[in-house]
Amino acid sequence: MHQQKRFIHIMGTIIEIWLLDDNAEVLLDEAESRLIDYEHRFSANNSKSELMNINHNAGIKFVPVSADLFTLIRIGKIQSTIDNSFLNIAIGPLIQTWRIGFYDARYPSDTEIQQQLKLIDPNNIVLDESNNSVFLTQPGMAIDLGALAKGFFADKIIDFFKQQNAKAAFINLGGNVLTFGDCPFHDDGYWRIGIQNPFQPRGNVIIALKIKNQSVVTSGIYERTFNYNGKTYHHIFNSQTGYPVETDLASISIVSKNSLDGEIWTTQLYGASAEYAISAINKIPNIEGMIVTVNHEFACSDGLLIQ
Repeated sequence: MHQQKRFIHIMGTIIEIWLLDDNAEVLLDEAESRLIDYEHRFSANNSKSELMNINHNAGIKFVPVSADLFTLIRIGKIQSTIDNSFLNIAIGPLIQTWRIGFYDARYPSDTEIQQQLKLIDPNNIVLDESNNSVFLTQPGMAIDLGALAKGFFADKIIDFFKQQNAKAAFINLGGNVLTFGDCPFHDDGYWRIGIQNPFQPRGNVIIALKIKNQSVVTSGIYERTFNYNGKTYHHIFNSQTGYPVETDLASISIVSKNSLDGEIWTTQLYGASAEYAISAINKIPNIEGMIVTVNHEFACSDGLLIQ
């Protein structure tokens, strides 16, 4: 059985894939091809992507899309329309107004923000399941799947490896890790996943989690920031105010079976207080997690496995 590792520079990060299989190189080639295809079709920053075709036709017409893109939009709309949801796939206009994480980030006027708030209601995403088509009812609306896409892609790639009867695999999409099979580097078969210390340069770990056939998704206000007039603004927005979420969370990590679930819960809980977030994690079936506060405190859920 052969093991191979590959690094792919796409989606604004370096994706790491490790695979244990006699046909590892061929399977990694296919995985890389699929990830490139996902980026081209799901991107909110590529004017020629399948997703952007929906956005360009906002207020104009329904746009038929591929089944996988339609599936993620449907999941995203469901999660975005839950009462008091902090996840909103219609957030595109706000993201493009602030541009935090891009070279041209700026601090928009309150008038601009108020105008964009009128365009980010996820209820105005209309789905036609009969032909996998999507319609944004207002001109200027824009879907952005950045809060969900990496988890969706990770699940798809690991599912592909499983279908090919691979022995074990690991994929890291930058803050989003998914594992399959036993880790060959530890006798107990568990993978060790380091959680970034949000107050130190990348690579400094605050704690290591033990997982097997699970995902770890971490989201934090340290990931993409913008400084303006001496204040730091992060990339996670409050759909009610149009400004970055105000929270005592510096980062939140979710352990779940599927990576997409981790993406959903890190986003849903990010606007909550640290106390509420850890209490909620303990009540949600089949997930574990940990939080780090802006005051350098951290807490773990009751069932979390720590190295």
